[in-house]
Amino acid sequence: MKNSILLFTSFSIIALLISATLPIKNKTGVGTKAPKNSEIIFDGSRKMLDTKWTYWEGPRFSSELPLKWEIINDPIDKGTVVNSNDPNAKGGKYGTADMVTKKKYRDFRLHVEFLVEKEGGNSGVYLQNRYEIQVLDGDKTKHGMAAVINETESPYHLYNGIGKWNAYDITFRAARFNDNELTEKAIVTVYFNGEKAHTNIQINQVWGGENSGLDGGNNGGKGITDTSGGIKLQAEGHKVLYRNIWIQELELVKADTDF
Repeated sequence: MKNSILLFTSFSIIALLISATLPIKNKTGVGTKAPKNSEIIFDGSRKMLDTKWTYWEGPRFSSELPLKWEIINDPIDKGTVVNSNDPNAKGGKYGTADMVTKKKYRDFRLHVEFLVEKEGGNSGVYLQNRYEIQVLDGDKTKHGMAAVINETESPYHLYNGIGKWNAYDITFRAARFNDNELTEKAIVTVYFNGEKAHTNIQINQVWGGENSGLDGGNNGGKGITDTSGGIKLQAEGHKVLYRNIWIQELELVKADTDF
């Protein structure tokens, strides 16, 4: 009996040690909590919004601080969220009032939750303020929902739909350079609502021109520079809500973002 108890205890300890080493980044989907070694960059509060975010002052910027993105009650769950419907972006004028983190990032694991309130709702999640993971209700093309914009088809079948929370879980490896010469393009893996949508997708350029993000105006978006950038959320005059945004900085030596 004692031997059985000892054996059971030993197996329990081993199982606990193994589970403790499993990467928490494998957890994906709506409601996924930030691991201890990550940074929460939006928790629903006005204080965190103003502390960690600002406007991206690109060529078409026309808003002014403080941020005009409103903190509102979560329409489904308890708590508060932020509404991307900045009045300065009315008419779909992206780049006029886009919001970006003050901190800049290189390689990372990112979690973002969003809710599209109305048909055709449009926004976007930008990695390094360059590369867009699209948020666009109703579009199933390479320019549509959850596409690595203009690089992949939209995994639209994974979309939860209007009025429901959705989640992007992203691992991103920044472009690599040698003496300011591009040697490896950025790559990304994306889970959409807990299902793998894109694996190790090479991102060829910044799409959308100079008003889209960093380097958008360099050689038609192909002139990527060796600079880090923030996480950006796009304002296009639509009611797209965001909550539970956290990031885990990584150092991905190998060109592999799969998880």
